[in-house]
Amino acid sequence: TGKCYHTFRGHSAEIVCLSFNPQSTLLATGSMDTTAKLWDLEKGEEVATLSGHSAEIIALSFNTTGDRIITGSFDHTVAVWDVGTGRLLHTLIGHRGEISSAQFNWDCSLIVTGSMDKTCMLWNAVTGTHIATLAGHRKEVLDVCFDYTGQRIATASADGSARVYNAETKQCIAKLEGHGDEISKVS
Repeated sequence: TGKCYHTFRGHSAEIVCLSFNPQSTLLATGSMDTTAKLWDLEKGEEVATLSGHSAEIIALSFNTTGDRIITGSFDHTVAVWDVGTGRLLHTLIGHRGEISSAQFNWDCSLIVTGSMDKTCMLWNAVTGTHIATLAGHRKEVLDVCFDYTGQRIATASADGSARVYNAETKQCIAKLEGHGDEISKVS
């Protein structure tokens, strides 16, 4: 019908990323104002403001059950939040550059992050501990994702290549080369 249900206002700067939760009851927005907000789609109201980053949030993603969300920031960190309470659970520290992308695997046990520091990192989603650093790109990692089984990780880079890693062994199992310029998204 093209009908607008709600207009959400509350960020003090532009919104650069957004995502629905798996149940389509919440919308998360990430902003240049260093916060993320959770919005109730039925009521059209703000549910929570997620504050804790010191720079803009440019990536966010819900887990598959919808009870956790991660936010990636230009402050080089990823934050893990409890959706129900809005409480910060973990701050993932280890990247030496801005975060470009972050995602949970399907069973919510792992988080993968990509960064302008040319690396991808693997984290335990429950404890927030660093598991591995996946290196090999010559320029920034612009996007990362898991396959649906959580067994493989794909990366896209400004160096014009994509890579596929085995999530268990942490080994690069494929180098995908052929683009003439940067690869900004991978799925």
